[in-house]
Amino acid sequence: MEHPADLRYTASHEWLRDNGDGTVTVGITAHAQEALGELVYVELPEPGRRVVAGEPCVVVESTKAASDVYAPAGGEILAVNAALTDAPQLVNEAPYADGWLFRMTLDDPAQRDALLSAADYADGPGAS
Repeated sequence: MEHPADLRYTASHEWLRDNGDGTVTVGITAHAQEALGELVYVELPEPGRRVVAGEPCVVVESTKAASDVYAPAGGEILAVNAALTDAPQLVNEAPYADGWLFRMTLDDPAQRDALLSAADYADGPGAS
């Protein structure tokens, strides 16, 4: 299973990409979307919402079940992927590209470094 090396990961299967401009993009891993099955609905947070690490902030619903997605770090939600409202299957089709969930700023950039590397995720929670 693919685990892009430029991302950081959580044990609960979220990923975080440093955008290089003080913001990060967040989504769920290929492992998570595969376990969920075909997504039929995504409930995204409101831009401007402040979250703490581990807080549920997105709900994804598949033909199998509904599941929370957790903030990988604390900060402010800046933008959401509005395309998912009409096309939640983008998460299944391209979880690391067009299927991203939201962009945020981090309260402390060191939080990013505390997340799992691709190798650690692949050897642990992301092991197939």
